[in-house]
Amino acid sequence: MSRSGSGLERTVHVELGERSYPIVIGFDTVAKLGAEVARRTGASRAMVVTVPAVAKRHGPAVMRSLREAGIRARRFEVPDGDRTKSLRQAAKLYEAFLDAGADRATAVIALGGGVVGDLAGFVAATLLRGLPFVQVPTTVLAMVDASVGGKTGVNLPRGKNLVGAFHQPKLVWIDASLLRTLPPRQRAAGSAEVVKHAAIRDAALFARLEGELERFLDLDPEVLVPVLERNCEIKAEVVAEDEREAGTRMLLNFGHTLGHAVEALKRYRGVLHGEAVAMGMVFAARRSEELGLAPEGTAPRLAELLVRAGLPTELPAFPRRAYLGALRVDKKRREGEIRFIALREIGRAEVVPLTPERILPPRAR
Repeated sequence: MSRSGSGLERTVHVELGERSYPIVIGFDTVAKLGAEVARRTGASRAMVVTVPAVAKRHGPAVMRSLREAGIRARRFEVPDGDRTKSLRQAAKLYEAFLDAGADRATAVIALGGGVVGDLAGFVAATLLRGLPFVQVPTTVLAMVDASVGGKTGVNLPRGKNLVGAFHQPKLVWIDASLLRTLPPRQRAAGSAEVVKHAAIRDAALFARLEGELERFLDLDPEVLVPVLERNCEIKAEVVAEDEREAGTRMLLNFGHTLGHAVEALKRYRGVLHGEAVAMGMVFAARRSEELGLAPEGTAPRLAELLVRAGLPTELPAFPRRAYLGALRVDKKRREGEIRFIALREIGRAEVVPLTPERILPPRAR
């Protein structure tokens, strides 16, 4: 990982040899997007995947920028919500892209949040054995987490992200001004991943969030851009160390074991990903204390920050057997044990292999 830039424009580089790429972070920079897409991908044609609300707010500016750079772009809208991450929706995009003349030099651009990025990235990874891919995230969650690292995928009825591929983007373009149109609930949900990065990797960032969380949520550029940059640095460092989640990268799943279970049990309705992760993080921190891995007070400190962000911290009251059933299809499961991410302290985490029954003992909630 390396970085460059100054003021409100920064670049973080994800170092992966021939698959390296930049994360460009700025404010009011959509007009520059097309030229950078052309430079990074060499594409003269692009397929832009988005959802209706984002298409209405940001689609015209993005399409104009691509056209001005000499790129023939088509826009494809998919339904909003996690249920869109499906093999059925991917198949629809395969057919639509081929009908629009896509070939192996055509760029796929994800304009939206994590759902759009995961779906469009999966299609880019698998259609014609791989198309160049660009992420243009429009949510906090996607900017700091989902758009960086090359994990793409779709859900199955049994659980999240059970079908997927690693496919690194050629470019991640973060225009933080796009967050102005994001509803407060979405901003809060995205902040869960910001807190996650701090909790597992950077105690100083966690302390900064404790002091400036409201300014971050209010999109104060002087706080927003540096915090986004530091989060992207953390993600880039981890991805460069462990691209395919064999070791260190597993730490990024802090809060996701129970978070994914909540989403599956709710059938991906009524709960945002960041909200589920917030619940899962507090649960994981409490279990870390109970297992003697984290000092007393770790979980309350984490919970307090998440509550200030407007996030839920208690798991829904599903029966224990329902949670255990969801945990047993966790993709991080190996020989009956899940690679559970535990906190050792704020700023440091580790992988602890546990059975579902040890993760969720009777009355643990």
